[in-house]
Amino acid sequence: MTSDQNLALYTKLSGFRLVVLANRFGCDTDVSRKLHERLLEGLEAAAGRIRTITALERAGDDEDAAYRLEGETEIFGRFTIILLDELDIDFNTHEYRVNGGDWSSALTADYTGVDIDYPELIALTDDELGSLALIIKDITRETGIAVSASRVSYIRCGGS
Repeated sequence: MTSDQNLALYTKLSGFRLVVLANRFGCDTDVSRKLHERLLEGLEAAAGRIRTITALERAGDDEDAAYRLEGETEIFGRFTIILLDELDIDFNTHEYRVNGGDWSSALTADYTGVDIDYPELIALTDDELGSLALIIKDITRETGIAVSASRVSYIRCGGS
C-alpha cells in the first residue's frame, strides 16, 4: 500500500474507534461491553500495525527496514479482529485449544471404538451482536479487516 492509502486506512480505523466508543454507552449487558472492548482493542491493534508500516516505509533504502516492511504488510493482510472465541485445531495430533489456552485431546475411546470430536465455532447472530452488527459489517467492507464474532460450542450434532 502507498502512504496515502495507509493514511486513509488509519483515518477510517480511527473513525470506527470513535463510533464504537460512542456506541459503547448503550451497552446494557456484560457481554455487550466485552464485545465493544474487544473491538476497540482490535481497532487499536490494526492502527498500530498501520503506524509501524508507515514508519518502515519512511526508512527509505534500508535493507532491514524493507525486509521488516514486507513481513508487517503480510501480517496485516491476514489481520483479524477476534471478539469472543478463537479455536485452533491440530488435525495431525487430534488436539484443539480455545483462546490460546492449553491443548486438549479430541480423542475419546470406549468399548465401541475411538471417536474424534472437535468443538466448533458458531457465529453470533445479528441479534446477539446488537448494534455492533452493522458496525462490524461496515468495518469489514470499508477496511478489508475481518472481524470474527464466534463462540465455541462443545455440543455434538445429531449425525456425529
